[in-house]
Amino acid sequence: MGTNGINKLPVLKSEFLIDSAITYLNFGSFGACPKQVFENYIKWQYELEKEPVQFITRNGINYLQESKDALSQYLNCSAEDLIFTPNPSHAVNLVAKNLELKPDDEILTTNLEYGACDKTWQFYCNKSGAKYIRQKIELPLQSKQKFIDDFFKGFSSKTKLVFISHITSATGLVFPVEEICAIAKQRGVMTFVDGAHAPGQVAIDLKKLPADFYTGACHKWMLAPKGCSFLYVKREFQKMLDPLIVSWGYDGTEPSSSTFQQFHQFNGTRDFSAYLTLPAAIDFMQRNNWKEYSKICRELVLSNAQRFCDLLGSTPICPISEEFLAQLYSIRITTSNPEKLQRCLYETYHIEIPLIQINNEVYIRFSIQVFNSQKELDRLYDALSDIIKTTELIEIKGN
Repeated sequence: MGTNGINKLPVLKSEFLIDSAITYLNFGSFGACPKQVFENYIKWQYELEKEPVQFITRNGINYLQESKDALSQYLNCSAEDLIFTPNPSHAVNLVAKNLELKPDDEILTTNLEYGACDKTWQFYCNKSGAKYIRQKIELPLQSKQKFIDDFFKGFSSKTKLVFISHITSATGLVFPVEEICAIAKQRGVMTFVDGAHAPGQVAIDLKKLPADFYTGACHKWMLAPKGCSFLYVKREFQKMLDPLIVSWGYDGTEPSSSTFQQFHQFNGTRDFSAYLTLPAAIDFMQRNNWKEYSKICRELVLSNAQRFCDLLGSTPICPISEEFLAQLYSIRITTSNPEKLQRCLYETYHIEIPLIQINNEVYIRFSIQVFNSQKELDRLYDALSDIIKTTELIEIKGN
């Protein structure tokens, strides 16, 4: 990869509110708004405070529909099959609570899922006597087919639902969700994709993806303010979802809206301004040729992956290619005190980057967004090199 593409990335740095004193390599955790999107967010909040009644009970309903229409076009699905949620965890809870699990049922997933989702499924499985099957996925990944074969070793006649990440939070791996969902559907099993990291990072076409449920975070890679996510539900499964919070829509007082929308879209008084920013966020991406910038970000990830593995004495957790990687990359790191190491990187070197524990292993994960550059990855590399030389926080195997 040439340096021309990489050098284009910092051009958009001035569009964001990220503290210039911080090397921000943790977009994957919470995302960040461009200034234009954040200003749009504040505009909605001003309108709410000027006339709360009209905003919440009349105008806001139309604004929500406009935002949902924009999101549905972006995801290629019907707006009637989408509801907004504050985060994907809310969406997972909504589905899990309504599955009516029985003692013989099983939920099949991987052992690399997001911790909050693991806790949700374990809670409802414990409550019902069902089993939460965290099928072990061997790392490093070897091929897509090997992943699929390993995953379905956990499948049985008792499997009621397949739950799988589109892109995992801890490892940054892109899973073959299209193939997984297609096989599960052939076997007559419901599918639920956790796409928290996918919208804005990889292309999504919900008309083609054979998932019955799909949740995504717009406040990560789609650039929306915090508290903006969605749940997509195929039409035939919408009636099975009772609301998590029973509110005004429960008695069907809005005949122009589907029961699915009435049950779940309004949960009492709240500021839903974050949901209304999606047209602005999508417009920002379109005006700034986001596909090209995302491609450059992915190239930056791929060109640095092996370098960091070599530094930390770690084997890549997958083939270094776009088949399994997008704008996140995780490297196993050996440390006896991950929290102290993370604070050292932040307080001494001013680098915001997470250390994540999963299955008794620790990963350091960098995220590349349009405001990042090769210089910032070099800064991380130099900081880790310095820590290896001057402290005992990082252990290099073989040394």
